Amino acid sequence: MDMLYTSYGFIAFLVILFAAYYVVPKRVQKPVLLLFSLFFYASYGVLQIIYIAFTALTTYVSARLISAREEANAAYIEAHKKELSREEKKARREAVKKKTYLIMSLCLIANFGILAFLKYANFTIHNINSIISLFGGRGEISFLSLTLPIGISFYTFMSMGYVIDVYRGKYPADKNFFHVALFVAYFPQLLLGPFSRYDDVKDTLFAPTKFNGRAFAFGIERIIWGFFKKLVVADRVLIALKVLIASPDKYPGAYVFAAMILYAARIYADFTGGIDITLGISEALGIRLKENFIRPYFSTSIAEYWRRWHITLGDWFREYIFYPMSIWGPLTRLTKKLRPVFGAGFARRFPVYVSTITVWFVTGIWHGASWNFVAWGMTNCIVILISSELTPLYDKFHKKTHLIDKCPYHAFMILRTFFLMGMIRMFDCYAGVGTTIRALASMFTEGNWGVLVDGSMLKLGLSAADYIIAAAAVLIMFAVSIAGIKKSIRERLATRPVAAFAVFASLAIATAVFGVYGIGYDSSQFIYTQF
Repeated sequence: MDMLYTSYGFIAFLVILFAAYYVVPKRVQKPVLLLFSLFFYASYGVLQIIYIAFTALTTYVSARLISAREEANAAYIEAHKKELSREEKKARREAVKKKTYLIMSLCLIANFGILAFLKYANFTIHNINSIISLFGGRGEISFLSLTLPIGISFYTFMSMGYVIDVYRGKYPADKNFFHVALFVAYFPQLLLGPFSRYDDVKDTLFAPTKFNGRAFAFGIERIIWGFFKKLVVADRVLIALKVLIASPDKYPGAYVFAAMILYAARIYADFTGGIDITLGISEALGIRLKENFIRPYFSTSIAEYWRRWHITLGDWFREYIFYPMSIWGPLTRLTKKLRPVFGAGFARRFPVYVSTITVWFVTGIWHGASWNFVAWGMTNCIVILISSELTPLYDKFHKKTHLIDKCPYHAFMILRTFFLMGMIRMFDCYAGVGTTIRALASMFTEGNWGVLVDGSMLKLGLSAADYIIAAAAVLIMFAVSIAGIKKSIRERLATRPVAAFAVFASLAIATAVFGVYGIGYDSSQFIYTQF
């Protein structure tokens, strides 16, 4: 049984969890939460627990071995500090660092290796077969029957971040295995994130929680808001979106523009809705997780957009790939060799170029085993690098014209970023890089803009009422986003419990009445569960 967030089973699961969590003695709250998390994971297949158990065990053992060696060496140096010379102390530290680096590397190779094999083996086989066919070969490698465990990308990245932090000496390894297991398996994060850092969540994830009526109410309110986004907006516009992207030759030009707008609404409502549910569950349990979105569609550049969208993923790539890559020894030595040839300016920026390209390639391939996602990642990368290189020209232009301080120009930059990001995002939708490029090009070559107003959009599975409901819901999301810049709606209503109840009860009723459902109350899966 797949336990979708928007299923009857999941609602029942939450009710039982909340009751059990606050009824049991505080000393067993976290073990209860771990058991519920494992049950949630097992609902997608009992055998999948093997993968998450392996990650939890290797994470715990590796971190403990690293900490134990560092602590033993520090204790030895302290006990013999008068006897050891500076060189001897340095030699001991370097020797221990080599051992701990080996331990960390083995842990990373094992866990990322499993993830890479399960996620990219068939993608690799497909490309090998394509090369064989290109050179006239007849034999093909058979595809493997593999199942990607739910949430494996999220818990693998978070767990390996913890091991790296322990290796770096940011904090000592947790000696409690159940703490590490709960950090790895905490169920609200398994489907959508956010990417939590151990030191950010340990104070609330492992500590006993006293029931707090306001925090619990805030959590339930956020869960309702997440359901509203997902069921009223995301799953409704998905109906027409599927029709448009399934037949790109039949729906070119203005239809591609429509698909771009629909997908922008869908992915935002789907992803932020899922994150709202995740953060709401955690808030109701007294656990603090980081925000993952800060009004991304108000960004004035692609770089700013990615500082506002899926924030914790960007933080992870920056911390564990970009920064280490930019100071990587071989890259640093190559940079020195390039300085006399290309000049100091280029040499100074070269590590940034390489690190940025690496991060965006990994970001693309992380999102999916497809060349579409590689193209998506690299297109983001190219736009960001070009914008960075042109920044001095932009600054001169803005200084001369003073447009940057004017509201109309600010609105123009927001719209420009929205539509540019929308076009890049279409690589998520269409099947194949070539298909995507042709579809985008057709927006500028086809003259069929009349289909947006002549009733053709009503032949895609959505009625006029559906479009009105979706548009009204999007306007509500927009208004809530604007109103929440300084203080969230929940905080504004906190001192007026009757008004808060009326607002969120109405929202729940609107979700029940206007939501789009499948069989029972099982809606479509969230987008990011595929990653």
